[in-house]
Amino acid sequence: MQLVVARIGRAHGIKGEVTVEVRTDEPELRLGPGAVLRTEPASAGPLTIETGRVHSGRLLLRFAGVKDRTGAEALRNILLIAEVDPAQMPEEPDEYYDHQLMDLDVVLADGTEIGRITEISHLPSQDLFIVERPDGTEVMIPFVEEIVAEIDLVEQRCVITPPPGLIDERDAVIDSTRDEAPGEDAAGANTAGEDAAGEDA
Repeated sequence: MQLVVARIGRAHGIKGEVTVEVRTDEPELRLGPGAVLRTEPASAGPLTIETGRVHSGRLLLRFAGVKDRTGAEALRNILLIAEVDPAQMPEEPDEYYDHQLMDLDVVLADGTEIGRITEISHLPSQDLFIVERPDGTEVMIPFVEEIVAEIDLVEQRCVITPPPGLIDERDAVIDSTRDEAPGEDAAGANTAGEDAAGEDA
């Protein structure tokens, strides 16, 4: 089975290195020195990884035969494809490879468009979806059951139920103002705020 494991980004320096957008949770296995990867478009490959290192949190690769910045820039936006044994695919229904989640449309339960997943950040505590919104801004969505309600690979979408303020900080202010009735005491307003925080936790 062929899986997209990375997308080549911009050139780094003048010696042929490129940044890569990692799309696998096993970069040390899929993107290590000596790995031979197919490409999309196919005419650009195959490419053999010569060296790899992490710089400022980004993976940098150098490919055999690419010795300067001009050659590195020519590879920009090419997808790197690895052969993966189907037996190694996740067996649990709620486990996914990064490539399965990349570019999914992110929507609310009512269908409101939020954006699309452009990157997945693997942190010690949890995974984060980096979602690019239609206006070009980004928002981080924790990949937790309380927020990510559904992953639909057939429809290529991710349904989320975000707490107030996660998508738009103004939501929290608007919601609390809307719910507060004239004459309502401060204790009532505080209670509502505590309920919302409890839902966030």
